[in-house]
Amino acid sequence: MAVVEDFGQEYGRAPVSACPACVVVPAAERIAALRADRAGRIVLSLPNAAGAQSISTVEAALQAVPGVLSARVNLTLKRASIEAMPQVTAAQLIEVLEGQGQEAHELDPGLLSVTETDRQGRELLMRLGVAFFSMMNVMLLSVAVWSGAEDATRDLFHWISGAIALPTVIFAGQPFFRSAWASLRRGRLGMDVPISLALILASCISVYETWMSGHHAYFDAAVMLAFFLLLGRYLDHRTRAVARSAAEELAALEVPRAIVLLDGAEVETPIAAVQPGDLVLVRPGARMPVDGIVVKGASELDRSLLTGESLPVQAGEGTVVSAGEVNLTGPLTVRVTAAGKESSLHRMADLVAVAEGAKTRYTSLADRAAGLYSPLVHILSFSAFGYWLWATGGDLRHAINISAAVLIITCPCALGLAVPAVITSASGKLFRKGLLIKHGTALERLAEVDTVVFDKTGTLTLGVPEPVALAGQPREVVAVAAALASGSSHPLARALAEGARALGIAPEAVQDLREVPGQGIEGLWQGRRVGLGRADWCGAEALPETATYLALGDATHGFAFTDRPRPGAAEAVAALQKAGLKVELLSGDAEAPVRALAARLGIADWRAGVLPAEKAARVAELSRTGKVLMVGDGLNDTAALAAAHVSISPASALDAARVASDIVLLGQDMAPIADAVRIGRQAARRMVGNFLISGGYNVVAVPLALVGLATPLAAALAMSLSSITVSLNAMRLR
Repeated sequence: MAVVEDFGQEYGRAPVSACPACVVVPAAERIAALRADRAGRIVLSLPNAAGAQSISTVEAALQAVPGVLSARVNLTLKRASIEAMPQVTAAQLIEVLEGQGQEAHELDPGLLSVTETDRQGRELLMRLGVAFFSMMNVMLLSVAVWSGAEDATRDLFHWISGAIALPTVIFAGQPFFRSAWASLRRGRLGMDVPISLALILASCISVYETWMSGHHAYFDAAVMLAFFLLLGRYLDHRTRAVARSAAEELAALEVPRAIVLLDGAEVETPIAAVQPGDLVLVRPGARMPVDGIVVKGASELDRSLLTGESLPVQAGEGTVVSAGEVNLTGPLTVRVTAAGKESSLHRMADLVAVAEGAKTRYTSLADRAAGLYSPLVHILSFSAFGYWLWATGGDLRHAINISAAVLIITCPCALGLAVPAVITSASGKLFRKGLLIKHGTALERLAEVDTVVFDKTGTLTLGVPEPVALAGQPREVVAVAAALASGSSHPLARALAEGARALGIAPEAVQDLREVPGQGIEGLWQGRRVGLGRADWCGAEALPETATYLALGDATHGFAFTDRPRPGAAEAVAALQKAGLKVELLSGDAEAPVRALAARLGIADWRAGVLPAEKAARVAELSRTGKVLMVGDGLNDTAALAAAHVSISPASALDAARVASDIVLLGQDMAPIADAVRIGRQAARRMVGNFLISGGYNVVAVPLALVGLATPLAAALAMSLSSITVSLNAMRLR
């Protein structure tokens, strides 16, 4: 919390104006302008939409709402896009759809722009289509040449092939040419340098051979090379695009709005319009939208996502609050000190960028292979040119032909497919298990880990309390407590009510229920005042663990709680340990609940009361002797997530934690984490296998090219065979 409080103190003073109206009027104008700007579009997520019937039902229901101008459903993305008048709210539309049996959630349209305007994907797909069309036509013409066409007929077919191939290579090869030029400007020989050189040389030599009425041209090989390379690039792009799309959907579900108080009126406002000095109302059960200072009200705050502490803390006038905390029991009026990009959440994300830089310096298997492969290819090609120029007594044409054949037949397309094909296959398999790969090298880094560090609250547990030994309490006591708990939205109260219901205990008849913000809830039972809440309010002696207390006459009763483990948590820990990985638990929570969870899950190494900086320091310490997988969800985990070799966060995590992580766990089940490590290791083996296949192909093909036996037909068939073999090897992961 020290970090959060520092941010609050930095912006602790709100700007003061001599004229109160001067503050209110510009703010009202600012909000009205923003409302006018966003008057048009509402986007809803429809997770259960399926079939044409869903489209017609949803569109008809939405268009029947007064003020809705149009409604369109995209079944592929499972979204509805609605154009409506300003008075129509997303909550109204969601209620209408729920009445039709259709689940819906509001999305922030601004966070979905990348998904809807995927220019890079469309560009690659268009170039791939052009390359495929040209390849088919050039191959048909080449068959005629290979079948025995001679002299003028052969030259005509070569010229027609060139007329198709040259524009295709120029157009389809742009992604490789741009990347190769960028590599050369940085003084490096990336994978795209030999690819680009092969495309250019194949085209130039083919034009020269055609001009000189030569017997062979490489137009077919050049276009085929472009097609297979674009296929690999597109597969890689689609894998990452799926990750981006799902990640954006998760982020967009957190629609950033706040209730701003303007001259006594409550105005629902986009967070972008909230400024320091504004007054924001935060109702019970709502997440704090801004950093600020409480100026009115009393309540309890759930800071588990930020600090890992499962016990709620009291909040009253003067309490510093931070974006991301959950207001539990009473309404709070907060004077804003920072909002949006200036909030502590976003500032913490900026701090994470420093540790993120270490991940971008990680060299992928493809880059390492290219570092060895590119110089060797160029050395062989130029050596062949020099030898044949000397051996033929200066026959430049023959030497260049063999040099180009060596460059083409070394098959950078198989090497270019080696990693994208595996990542696409592995990412698809993990996605079906509920894991979303965000970072391009995450699978490779996942295969190298030897230690797994877990956070507790919200990660290994659901962050949902569960009553302990409730059956051992007198039924009448539990029934009274359940009656009081049913009137509160506090997490402990809800858990107590659910626990009593599971035991089949019906609540007693308690009248005059009244919630006392920050303390508990009270009522009348059989003419006696009873209360459920904090220990000091109920006059009880506090238990060492998370608990709530019942004041019943002269007696008090304590109800202890433990945090409910996520489904599959024990299985995931056991599977990771069986795979030879060391497992640690680091939590900011108190010692008793951390010890209990560690014993329940079989984790021998655990630490409680760990501050965010201490988590990051522990991960850094472990990283000096090994590779760490960090799994966490809170603001206090972001530095550790970014510092780890690879990291995973649940979909329920704060946005800052998801940004810092490489993989997102979409469901509640933790078991897929062990699958991720296993599949990561399999993927790394497949990548290495693909490089060996490509290398083995080159061991056979390069000598043939060096001695001048590589015809365009042989080069084209060899390239196709190696690319198909690499793709089939990658598909074994499925």
